[in-house]
Amino acid sequence: MSRPEGFGEPHDGPAGSGAALPRPEGSGEPRGGAPMGRPEGFGEPQGGAPMGRHVLVARQDSLGDVLLAGPAVRAVAAGAGRVTLLCGPRGRAAAELLPGVDELVVAHAGWIDPEPRPVTRAGVEELVDRLGDLGLDQALVLTSFHQSPLPLALLLRMAGVPTIAAVSVDYPGSLLDVRHRVEEGLHEVERGLSLAATLGYRLPDGDDGRLRVRVDPAAGPPDLERPYVVVHPGASVPARAWAPERHAALVDALAAGGRRVVVTGSTEERPLTATVAGARRPGVVDLGGRVDLAGLAAVLGGAEVVVAGNTGPAHLAAAVGTPVVSLFAPVVPAVRWRPWGVPHELLGDQGAACAGTRARVCPLSGHPCLDGVPVGEVVAAVERLAPRHAEVTG
Repeated sequence: MSRPEGFGEPHDGPAGSGAALPRPEGSGEPRGGAPMGRPEGFGEPQGGAPMGRHVLVARQDSLGDVLLAGPAVRAVAAGAGRVTLLCGPRGRAAAELLPGVDELVVAHAGWIDPEPRPVTRAGVEELVDRLGDLGLDQALVLTSFHQSPLPLALLLRMAGVPTIAAVSVDYPGSLLDVRHRVEEGLHEVERGLSLAATLGYRLPDGDDGRLRVRVDPAAGPPDLERPYVVVHPGASVPARAWAPERHAALVDALAAGGRRVVVTGSTEERPLTATVAGARRPGVVDLGGRVDLAGLAAVLGGAEVVVAGNTGPAHLAAAVGTPVVSLFAPVVPAVRWRPWGVPHELLGDQGAACAGTRARVCPLSGHPCLDGVPVGEVVAAVERLAPRHAEVTG
């Protein structure tokens, strides 16, 4: 049977299908910050989970959501014999950095991805066969509150997975063995840990439940002079982005105040980062398109603070323990997606009329929730998170 693009593709590269991904302790240890609450699944003695089981953890949307699934993955890894992570193409680069993952399977989910491809019989059958070949004992389907786990649960059932658990508002019939219910307003990290706990998987003693990734310091540019502040102007959708001219004014203000600034972005965002960084000058570096996600993790890990919207790099910053100034558009609830486990400043009008709409393009004239944030307020937030004790020159 042919393998349509994006369906049930095994992870290729250094840790190919069936090969073991390294499982070291997470690098980029958190720098501290306000203590977190400890809901079910945090730091409790391991118990109830059957040792030696092969467990699938599924999170099939963006890289930020995959990073937020990291604590649940580690909880499962603490009690299971083997962990396979099923992710979508958008989350693959993040999945490759998560501690606790032994194998990676990449499959586009037409019921999850914001730009869904057609669901085909051939693609579904290929993914079912791939999942069936894994010899899974259990599966946890991680989703956000607005997503359904049931399409994937159906495929897992067809693949013969004996035990399937998910949070589901809709009646699952025989598709789920564990239909978990959670409180409204639970952070995505807590939601994932709560689901893992239903099958007996809890974080081991000494794991505080913060985000973690494996960091290779050599993956970043070798010539970055510290200390520096990272400004990441891009976002996955326009509704979550502060205006480019405001980012440019922020870089100017930080540089004028004596801070070194590193502007980051993907290859596709190079025109944006060039605009934001402005003309070449001492103390400002444009890294647009120059590092992959592993390199970005190293860059963020070296920063004093990161300024970013509600987007994957904000969660990557949290995963390497760096404080975040979060320009957070309320189209999704901050209570569920704010930076986790690190000191952060949440900016933006959380009560704006767009709140909770999940809009990809701002439905209001002037983008008031974010463009109402003055540059000086962002500079002040940077200063609160990373006070300067001496002048820094370029």
